[in-house]
Amino acid sequence: MRITELRVYPVKSFAGDPVEEAVVEPWGLQGDRRWGLVDDAGEKVTARAVRAMLGLRAEQVDEETVRIHDRHGGSILVDTPLGLPPVPVSHSRQGFAAPADADVSRWISERLGRPVRLVWQEDPTVRRVSGAHGGLEGDVLSLADAGPLLLTSETSLARLQEWVGTGPELDMVRFRPNVVIDGAEAFAEDTWRTVRLGEVDFRVTEVCDRCVMTTVDPVTLEGGPEPVATLARHRRWEGKTWFGVRLVPLGEGVLRTGDGVMPQ
Repeated sequence: MRITELRVYPVKSFAGDPVEEAVVEPWGLQGDRRWGLVDDAGEKVTARAVRAMLGLRAEQVDEETVRIHDRHGGSILVDTPLGLPPVPVSHSRQGFAAPADADVSRWISERLGRPVRLVWQEDPTVRRVSGAHGGLEGDVLSLADAGPLLLTSETSLARLQEWVGTGPELDMVRFRPNVVIDGAEAFAEDTWRTVRLGEVDFRVTEVCDRCVMTTVDPVTLEGGPEPVATLARHRRWEGKTWFGVRLVPLGEGVLRTGDGVMPQ
């Protein structure tokens, strides 16, 4: 088995950035989901409610800078906030985050058609992985929902596509993985306890429950019933549908496309 794709999402709920290699940090891939959107009250804003967020793409320029692209044209450079007082945010176990420059938030707000503020997670060690999601003492994460990384399998997607049949062609982008692999039996990843990707070991914390974001076509941004409708027929338990697994790093290193995958 091999890693076939790596993807980083610098801004939570924006389209991601495919990369050939990525540094593994205790809270996830370097640069992944360290930025997010909140409203005027500090409540987090995600593509579950604002589908247009998926039409913006964030690209990591360097450790201090990201560039946000509008699919209709134009982009804006965003620097890590310096010296600005943090603002309250509703991300669980986060509390506060540093705001980006006001002109950046205005640029994003104009494109989403609603007032939002872009914020940055200065210290990812403050946000622990919940025990309800398989977290242990010392496990930390970015502004991601419940785990530092998400792994999906091409063979699992192929099986899901077979189940969907004549429905839409499903792109893996719908599932927003950090790591995509090939070669395993369909849904074999559900049973893994640990896995070595390249030279870095990871603990599998849980199978990932899937939400309405997967039903949005990544190209047209139109919604539909799939893949949740088909997952509900084949992979529904505890009142949810499931695809992919969440991982916690057990060490640090660099992942590259083509690296081997060894469940342990």
